[in-house]
Amino acid sequence: MMSERQRKFREQYKSNISPLYNGLVHIGVMYAVGIGALWYCATQLQNPGWEWLLVAPVFLAGNFVEWAMHTYVMHRRIDVFALRAIYERHTREHHQYFTDNEPTIDTIREFRIVFFPWRVLTTFAVAGTLLGLLAAWIFNANAGYIVALTMIGQYLVYETFHYCCHVHDNWFVRHAPFINTIRRHHIAHHNQGIMMRYNMNLTFPIADWFLGTS
Repeated sequence: MMSERQRKFREQYKSNISPLYNGLVHIGVMYAVGIGALWYCATQLQNPGWEWLLVAPVFLAGNFVEWAMHTYVMHRRIDVFALRAIYERHTREHHQYFTDNEPTIDTIREFRIVFFPWRVLTTFAVAGTLLGLLAAWIFNANAGYIVALTMIGQYLVYETFHYCCHVHDNWFVRHAPFINTIRRHHIAHHNQGIMMRYNMNLTFPIADWFLGTS
């Protein structure tokens, strides 16, 4: 059941969303750019072989980066403009809007509080490009494209899993492998008594398991 405090916060937040905001455009651009980048990288591969082995360490490193960003940036106030803004948006807004008692959205306009703004996708694209170039320089072009593929794929999985954590209960989120697990994991994270310390992964709780924060 939603508390009165949460209800009032939601009303205020929704009233401050720009009338120009369109949730479908928000996620449409994000997925179009992300899937387009995946397609581009995939079409550039030239008979890759051992380079596919890079998926595992890049995925694992990304999982620990996800945990660290959530723990030390999204839930710790760092007085630097961009980092402070991430904390404010996540801890002061997202975690007020959603609690473990009422973690779901009802309208498309509420995509604004679920999905990251486009600048995060841009940041990820730059990071993926730079690390891909580094891998291409160390190994070869196939390695670079596979590193970029893995990073972009992880970002899209993050956004998709997070959305599934904040929709109303349905057959898909109850039964889809991995999603049903992370949904329970993440909703528990929205308990304000534990949100600063536990369940920091939002895709696969590998780092949470390894670091004892699950």
